[in-house]
Amino acid sequence: MLLITPTHGDSDSEQSYKMARPLELTPKLSLQLKLHAILLWSSVAFLMPVGVLLIRVSANVKSASTVRLLFYCHVASQVVAVVLATAGAVLSISNFENAFDNTHQRVGLALYAFIWLQPLVGFLRPDRGARARGAWYLAHWLLGVGVCVVGVANVYVGLHTYQERTGRSARPWTLLLTVEVAALAFVYLVQDRWSYVLRQREEAAAAAALGDGRSQGSTMYPANDHKEVVVVP
Repeated sequence: MLLITPTHGDSDSEQSYKMARPLELTPKLSLQLKLHAILLWSSVAFLMPVGVLLIRVSANVKSASTVRLLFYCHVASQVVAVVLATAGAVLSISNFENAFDNTHQRVGLALYAFIWLQPLVGFLRPDRGARARGAWYLAHWLLGVGVCVVGVANVYVGLHTYQERTGRSARPWTLLLTVEVAALAFVYLVQDRWSYVLRQREEAAAAAALGDGRSQGSTMYPANDHKEVVVVP
């Protein structure tokens, strides 16, 4: 039985061998890896976060036409993101090793499922005023933000896996992704307070205009020191 059953040390060494085994890059495989990275980066690390920003910006817009335009841009960005993610999934499943023995592949498989679930939840949106509207909004928002966060994290993991398996440096791409994520996070945090900043500026301008009006209305005229002469007939 000891000879037949592998020990934990053997399984651990085999697992570490699989993880450390270098990937032989052919020109075709290199092109496929780059295309897979571009598709998923554009989808979960750019278009989906931009869609979240668009719908958040629309909450602070007063014009109905602008709100409608931002909503359509949100829908278009999410549809394109789903199409790109689907193309990346088909490319990876049909051309890469799919043993799902590493974090990047496992997280990616779960991410594909949630990416397709998110637009389905979006199209099942209840009407305004419906009882289920609040629960739908919370689920749609949590799922969208979760897909963005996990997707960006998996892109980082994918870049690290690429560097580990091929021996090629992925530092420039990691730095570029970090700059993009920092910019998106900055806009995400600032845009929610931008309306407050504009409102404070409008209130300050209105207060200044009111102060000027009061100062003009209360202008002091010089007193007339001349005595009035009353003529008595």
